[in-house]
Amino acid sequence: MNDDAPGNHRISFVGFGEAAQAFVSGWALERPDQISAYDVKSDCPANKTGIKESYRRSGVNGQAHLADALATAQVIFCTVTANRALEAAEAAAPDIVPGALWLDCNSCAPDTKRRAAVVIEQAGGRYADVAVMAAVHPRKHLVPLLVSGPHAEAACLVLTDLKMRPVIIGDTVGQASSIKMIRSVMIKGLEALTAECFLAARKAGVEEQVIASLEASDPDIKWRDRGAYNLGRMMVHGTRRAAEMREVAVTVDALGLAGRMSAATALWQDEIAASAVEPGVADLIARADRLLARL
Repeated sequence: MNDDAPGNHRISFVGFGEAAQAFVSGWALERPDQISAYDVKSDCPANKTGIKESYRRSGVNGQAHLADALATAQVIFCTVTANRALEAAEAAAPDIVPGALWLDCNSCAPDTKRRAAVVIEQAGGRYADVAVMAAVHPRKHLVPLLVSGPHAEAACLVLTDLKMRPVIIGDTVGQASSIKMIRSVMIKGLEALTAECFLAARKAGVEEQVIASLEASDPDIKWRDRGAYNLGRMMVHGTRRAAEMREVAVTVDALGLAGRMSAATALWQDEIAASAVEPGVADLIARADRLLARL
C-alpha cells in the first residue's frame, strides 16, 4: 500500500491545541475518531479535564500515552508550542512507524527544525518543515502553508488530499521556517509596539491625540481597530507567541544580526499574557484599561 495515496492516511497529532483542533474541524471527516491525538497536558492533573474535553469536542481518539497515539500513524502533525518542538520529536522518535511523515508545523527557528529533522530521520521517519503562515481561525485547514525539505512533495500530497493549501518552497529543511520566523519579526513586533504605544498613551491621557496622529500619518491603517485586534491576540495567545519570538531571535542571531527587537517583543508578549485578562469587547481603550488595571 502507498501510504501517501489519497484516502489512506492514518493520522496522529502530537499536541492538540488551537491549530490541531482547527485543522480537524476544517476537514469535517466522517470518522474523526480514526485520528489519534496526544497532548502533554494530559500528563498534568490540572489540565487533564480540559484536554479530554478538547478530544471529545473534536471527535478524535485522544490517547493518554504518546506511544499509543503513534502506534499506527503514517502521518503525524506536530503542533506543540515552539519551545517544545524538539522535545516532542525526541519523545516521539522511539515509537514512530518506519516511513511515517512527521509534519513539523511549529513556529521554530530553522536550526531547531534541522535538529528535529535529524532526530526523526534517524528514527526512520520522514521529516517535513511546515510553516503555518496565518492565524488558523477563521481559515482552519485552509490556512496558507509553506513546506520544505527532502520529503516536501510527499507531505504536499497528503496535505492536498486533506484539502489543505500547501506550497513547496524548497528541498531543504529550514527554508519554510525561515520565511515564517522573519515575517514574525514584523507581525508580532507590531503587536508589541501596539501594546507599548497605546498602553503608554492611555496612561498619559493622550490616547485620542496619538491615534489621530497615527491615522493622519498612515490613513490606510485603522489604528483603533488594529490596536484592539493586536492587544486581543496578545491577551489570548501571548505565551505561545513569546515562545515563537524567542525562536525568531535565535533565527536572527544565527544570521549574524542581533535579534534585539524580537527578544523585546517576547517580553511584551509574555507580560500581556501573564496579566490573565480576557480580551472582552473588541475596543482598543477598553482592552487597554483592562490591561493597565492588572499590569
